[in-house]
Amino acid sequence: MGNNPKSTLLKLLEYCRVNDWAGYDPYDALNSRLLLSSQLSNSRVARLALTQALKRSPINIRGLLLVPKTQNPKGIALFLSALLKVSEVCPDEAGNSIDSLVQSLIMLRSPDSAYWCWGYSFPWQTRSIVVPRGAPNLVCTTFVAEALLDIYEQRHELEYLGMAVSAAEYILNELYWTEGRGIAGFSYPQPSVRSQIHNANFLAAALFCRVYKLTGEEKFLGPALLAARYSSSKQRSDGSWAYGEGPSQQWIDNFHTGYNLCALQSISRDAGTTEFESHMEKGFEFYRTAFLREDGAPRYFHNRTYPIDVHCVAQSIITLLAFRHLDADCIQLAHSTFKWAMDNMWDDRGFFYYRVLRFGKIRTSYMRWSQAWMLRALSEVVQASGIAGASSPAIANEEDLVTAC
Repeated sequence: MGNNPKSTLLKLLEYCRVNDWAGYDPYDALNSRLLLSSQLSNSRVARLALTQALKRSPINIRGLLLVPKTQNPKGIALFLSALLKVSEVCPDEAGNSIDSLVQSLIMLRSPDSAYWCWGYSFPWQTRSIVVPRGAPNLVCTTFVAEALLDIYEQRHELEYLGMAVSAAEYILNELYWTEGRGIAGFSYPQPSVRSQIHNANFLAAALFCRVYKLTGEEKFLGPALLAARYSSSKQRSDGSWAYGEGPSQQWIDNFHTGYNLCALQSISRDAGTTEFESHMEKGFEFYRTAFLREDGAPRYFHNRTYPIDVHCVAQSIITLLAFRHLDADCIQLAHSTFKWAMDNMWDDRGFFYYRVLRFGKIRTSYMRWSQAWMLRALSEVVQASGIAGASSPAIANEEDLVTAC
């Protein structure tokens, strides 16, 4: 296979199709049928311990614990967005999968809500609360809504726009809040939790601006800009963001920083504003310097290399391609990141490993966390090459990056 993104994408796509887009997740321990049938399910400490144990274990014992493989709405949304991008330059590769993925999202809609909204396919234990399986949350809902807008923009079918607008209304009516002058945010992971998590603010704001651009509904624009301005104001002098403003949220990591930057780019484009330009430029300079080694290996945290996580590989490729106008070396570095992943995280059976540790690897295949994100990243590479062709020297001169369809 070598290091050709198109060939890798096609083999990964086949792996995901054969598995019906379903698989394990780093955080799915509480789906264990053995746990559910025991008294341990009533213990917060036991729930946290089991989740962390399965996440960190180099041996996947989920089968022994009767953890089922599931379709995850966020993963399905990433698959859908990836296939829509690939279909623009490789229409034969998407096939009927796009329609089946949309039907999966319809089936996976959170129950008992008047809005179109989505949650994870497993219950998960935070430091203080358990979020039930399928309970709608901001992150799942924004990713699904963005995928629905992707298919709407390609097919112009109003049903998909209506579902995405309903999702945005759920976030606006159930999760948006303000406090004092200039403070705004979105509750996550549940409506009752008023934490200031910056990637949640930026993701919701980006969705709102996109819905505003497509519908002209002003009610989405003001809250979007207020939340984006608040989280932008919390950018540190070196260009970084902490995950959130809480005392236990002060870490700085690769993929959430990438979310912030890509969402700000989307906000700026769809709201037609340049007010966030300096935040993006400073943030990307930090991202490029702090999270990427010269050989392309992505750091998880800004101040240490390990673990090297496949989600960070994918987000690094996505972020580098999104901001390649700021740095001519981004294309080559994105290729180096992909090559490093192929050399260190690719399994010839057609999937990517979860993590590279200082002294070993976690070779478990995770469908949402690993395969969906890598398919999404590879679709960006293929789309960029296919659309640019010979008309863009920045892409065309990197012939080893991808063979266009």
